[in-house]
Amino acid sequence: MTDFSVPTKPQSVKWTIRSPRPSDLERLADIYLAVRRETFTWVNPGSFRHEDFRAHTQGEHLWLAEAPDGEAAGFMTLWAPDDFIHMLYVGKSWQGQGAGAALLRALPDWPHNKYRLKCLVKNSRAGAFYRSNGFVVTGSGTSAEGDYEEMSFYPSA
Repeated sequence: MTDFSVPTKPQSVKWTIRSPRPSDLERLADIYLAVRRETFTWVNPGSFRHEDFRAHTQGEHLWLAEAPDGEAAGFMTLWAPDDFIHMLYVGKSWQGQGAGAALLRALPDWPHNKYRLKCLVKNSRAGAFYRSNGFVVTGSGTSAEGDYEEMSFYPSA
């Protein structure tokens, strides 16, 4: 994967989106654990473990959003055979500053490829984020963490 910078609007943060190095994986696991515990307040926080990150990212493409100061701010994973965005997590202090949008724009052939994801209904902030980035609700279901909406991004015409 090639490293590149993605300018975001309206914030002035210039994100670097890149493949993580082995030395980044511990920080990404920290982000994954912290954001899940902070966001999914309706789930027993003890059910989330640090080692979940490695187990839940097996076989997936992984991108890291790096702030100008070199801090890992968040990450995204893609299950490529289905163009399924499995995870997109941004650390609390970096949320709302364009890291998530920059990660989406790093997807292969964005915005000319269809992508799917699942978003927990109770995670209304994430749902609003995906809608603001062109995703529409295409289905629904239930998981161990609660009801979710399946959302799809359709290519630009």
